Amino acid sequence: MFELSTLTTFVAVVLGLFVIPGPAVLLVLTRTVQGGRKTGILTGLGIASGDFVHALCAAVGLSALLMTSALAFNVVKIVGACYLVYLGIKALREPPADPTLPKVAAVSASRAFWQAIPAEVLNPKTALFFLAFLPQFVHPERGSTFLQFAALGLIFVALSALYTTLIVVSIRPLGRIVKRVRWLSRWQGKIVGTIFISLGLKVATQHR
Repeated sequence: MFELSTLTTFVAVVLGLFVIPGPAVLLVLTRTVQGGRKTGILTGLGIASGDFVHALCAAVGLSALLMTSALAFNVVKIVGACYLVYLGIKALREPPADPTLPKVAAVSASRAFWQAIPAEVLNPKTALFFLAFLPQFVHPERGSTFLQFAALGLIFVALSALYTTLIVVSIRPLGRIVKRVRWLSRWQGKIVGTIFISLGLKVATQHR
């Protein structure tokens, strides 16, 4: 269904994005500090569950669009590529993000999980990202587009859950992690921007 190069590129881009600390990672760190490893891991699983909802919605909607019009699907891919380039330029121009941990009320592990799901599901930026990101790796000529979307979404969710879990179990001590986050935040915009622009230009070039 997927060529090895396509799958490798997808995983590499996803891992590259995960390495850059964002709101989700900072929330996982905060929950870990407040409630320990179990709370941190369940928070990460909640975020991954929210991402799965976005991936499933994108799979259903964009697959239906392809069945209606292949031209419309290609337009979505091009618009998505332009959106990724826009996000990349915006990230390059933004000042370094504040890496300090967000202030949130302490909760139980199970409550942290259930709170993380709607927080991610109701994030419109996440929805737009999935609509722009996933189509760049889907090729209708290689089989069911729905299965391709679903497979990519599951890979994204699995990598997200694995990454946040590794963060939680490797905090020794938290102070060193925070320092690394502060150092990396100086380059966050540049790295994210480069990834988005490269992916967008790659797709744009393929359509020429």
